[in-house]
Amino acid sequence: MNASSPGRIVLLTTSHRVAPGLLSWPAWQALHGADRVLCADGTHPQLPYLREAGIQVDETAPTAEDLVDSCAGGHTVVVVATGEGEPRLTDGLARLAGSGRVQMPDLELLPASYDLPGARLLDLVQVMDRIRAECPWSSQQTHKGLAKYGIEEAYELVEAIEEGDRDELREELGDVLLQVVFHARIAEEGGLEDDDEPFSIDDVAGGIVTKLIHRHPHVFGDETASTPEEVKEHWLRTKAVEKQRTSVTEGVPLGQPGLALAAKLASRARTAGLEVPLPQGEGVGYELLALAVHAETNGVDPEAALRAAARAYRDAIRASEG
Repeated sequence: MNASSPGRIVLLTTSHRVAPGLLSWPAWQALHGADRVLCADGTHPQLPYLREAGIQVDETAPTAEDLVDSCAGGHTVVVVATGEGEPRLTDGLARLAGSGRVQMPDLELLPASYDLPGARLLDLVQVMDRIRAECPWSSQQTHKGLAKYGIEEAYELVEAIEEGDRDELREELGDVLLQVVFHARIAEEGGLEDDDEPFSIDDVAGGIVTKLIHRHPHVFGDETASTPEEVKEHWLRTKAVEKQRTSVTEGVPLGQPGLALAAKLASRARTAGLEVPLPQGEGVGYELLALAVHAETNGVDPEAALRAAARAYRDAIRASEG
């Protein structure tokens, strides 16, 4: 150790979204090799695991001056950062360095654990738990009461996609995700709306993971698929086995917009190889049915096509208004 060396400060950051104790090897090396390990938060989730590993941690919140003094003589001090980071400490160190009056230790920022992809979803679940418990409005909501918002958010998402607005797309995806987490949080309580079998967001995620794996045997199994058409064939075949439906129309929600409903029924019939003559009748409904089936046959989404035409009509109205 060089007595004239200003030493070294290691600011150790960890993610609260990763299980405590799962630190990187460089982090463990720094902790075991340090002359002192400090942490201002006595309830920091890492502390029990550090102490179990034989590391002595001093629960203290040093000033920048104290920390620089502790490093004098070539010592290494590791600061286990709190969840908010250490803004007061780092600001103080920056002021000392800028003064030019102090020989500063080497300062190293060492991430000890990183968020995995999707880690912020844990934050969303945690926030939703608190809102459900403490918000007077959210705590009273039911599946039926929220249903209309799910429809609204889905339409707003479609609009953002069609408008090509990426900022709006990100926001609307969040709003749709909120609906999923909100409904799952309500379902977790059980006993509401004649729901005697509670389930959680983990059950929802687990269910869709199982479904995706089962319906992608060309990815997770031994089957092969080199074209989108082959993928769709796998999907439809496994879905048919799962559902054991007696009609291709089963599972088609009748409450969806009329053009989309007509196109979906036409798609089901075409995929099943059924040649079904269109019902004949008087009125615009049958005319729209024929147009929707014609559009689907030609690979056109009639709902999207009508929305595009309606937007053009909206622009024309605005133009006429001056």
